[in-house]
Amino acid sequence: MADNKSGRDKQARDAERRQQERDVETELERGDEVEPPMDVEELADIETELEDLQFPVTGVEVVEAVGERTIESVEGSYSIEELIPETAEETFDSPAAVRVQVERPTVSAAMKRVVEASTTLRNTEFGWTQRKAYEKTFQELEAIDADDDDEGILAISTWVVDQIHDKEKLPRPERCAEKQRSSVGRTDIRCEPTSGSEYNPLSREAVTLTGVTLEG
Repeated sequence: MADNKSGRDKQARDAERRQQERDVETELERGDEVEPPMDVEELADIETELEDLQFPVTGVEVVEAVGERTIESVEGSYSIEELIPETAEETFDSPAAVRVQVERPTVSAAMKRVVEASTTLRNTEFGWTQRKAYEKTFQELEAIDADDDDEGILAISTWVVDQIHDKEKLPRPERCAEKQRSSVGRTDIRCEPTSGSEYNPLSREAVTLTGVTLEG
C-alpha cells in the first residue's frame, strides 16, 4: 500500500514538473508581457551566473547565488532577492526558469510574499497548478493598473498573507472573469467588499477595488 501511494505521489510530482517545464517554455516564447521589459543583457548575465549551480535548485540557493544582483526596468530596479521566494520548497529546474520568475517583477514580488507565508502552514501543499492560478490573478490585476502603482496586486497579496497568518489557511484563488477598466490612479485604492459580502478579494462574489470591479 505504501509503495503504491509512493508511486502515485512520484507520478504526480513528475507530471507537475513536466507541466512546470512547459509553462516556462511558454513564458519564454511570449512577447506580450504587460509589465515593462527588463534589461535583456542583465537577465542573460544572471542566467550565465546560475549555470554554475547544480539544477534543480531551491529558492534559497538562488538567493544565495545571485540575490544581491539587481535588474533594471523602466519602472526602477529590483534585486533578485526581492523576487525569488527564499524557501527550500521553491524549486527551479533551470536558469531559464529563474529568468521567467524575475521577468514580471510586480507579480513575482507578490508571489514571493504568498509563497513564503504559505510555508508556515501545516499539511498544506502549494502545488504548481494552484500557484499558477494565483499568478494569473495577479497578472490580471497587473493588466488593470499597469500604468499605476499596482495597488490592486498589493491589496490582494496582503489579504492572502493575512488569511494565512490569521486563519492558518491558504485561500483558493479565483480567476477574475470580468474587469471594469476605469480610474485606478487614485492614492486611496483599497479592497472593499460589495454590499453584504465578506471581505474576500479572491472569492466568486464581486469585490470592488476602488475604481475597479472584479467578478469571478
